[in-house]
Amino acid sequence: MKKIFLLFLIASAINIISYPQDIQKKYSAYGDIIKLQLNNGSFPHPKRAKGYQYKDQFYPADVHYSDSSAAFFIPANFQQTDSADLVIHFHGWGNCIDSTFLKFSLVEQFCKSNKNAILVIPEGPKFAPDSFGGKLEDKDGFKKFIEESIDKLYALGKIKTKNVRNIIISGHSGGYHVMAYILLHGGITEKIKEAFLYDALYGDIEKFSYWIDHSKGKCINIYTTDGGTKGESENLMECLTSWNIPYLAKRENDILQSDLTNNRLIFIYSDFSHSQVIYYKNEFYKFLAASCLDDIK
Repeated sequence: MKKIFLLFLIASAINIISYPQDIQKKYSAYGDIIKLQLNNGSFPHPKRAKGYQYKDQFYPADVHYSDSSAAFFIPANFQQTDSADLVIHFHGWGNCIDSTFLKFSLVEQFCKSNKNAILVIPEGPKFAPDSFGGKLEDKDGFKKFIEESIDKLYALGKIKTKNVRNIIISGHSGGYHVMAYILLHGGITEKIKEAFLYDALYGDIEKFSYWIDHSKGKCINIYTTDGGTKGESENLMECLTSWNIPYLAKRENDILQSDLTNNRLIFIYSDFSHSQVIYYKNEFYKFLAASCLDDIK
């Protein structure tokens, strides 16, 4: 009884947020999902303290820019080691953490990849047409987010180490913007080994280019005509060609799993829609399966 009470006190201090029963039930067979409030979560942020205007619609701060939470999915067969690997996924416009889990089959694909890692989804602009990443775009903001997340997971007994080894950042649609600033000055760029862009390369290619050239990190960019990322994707490929940096470019129907495993820079043109590129052909699973992360044994 004392142990249960102690865990209750720890959980209360760490600000665990109760998840709706339907989400807990849906994923209970796959593993454990917890949502935490973080001082270093994306929001609130001074740049959105007065809300945000997009075209003729106003998005007030208290509704769309006040949620400091992040969700953590830990697979049921997760193996404790002396370091932790993380996959951080950033949702796009018009979504939130919960809708991202439900719409894009991320948990199912994550488990299918059989990677011994934790999936993290920070709350971004909540149901807003906005790519701003809040505090995670600030200098060293990503480092603070990771350190606080690890500290709280450790305190809850979810992990037995505070060491982080590999990080993969992933983003759909507007998630590109926060990814670019994390690579620019997030504070722990050396731990970011791979970046996945799901119809998300709308800009900031100078930031992605610098990271590609200086970190030797792996980048997979899947793009469409429908989503509007074709032009910037082709622009980046043109730059890489001029700089004599090798890359692989294929259509989605022609890509092989060995292509994903054996190449560092990969551009995939998809005929599917903007939302389909992350789940319709299990691309989240495929990219993870070809990643540097260790398999669950």
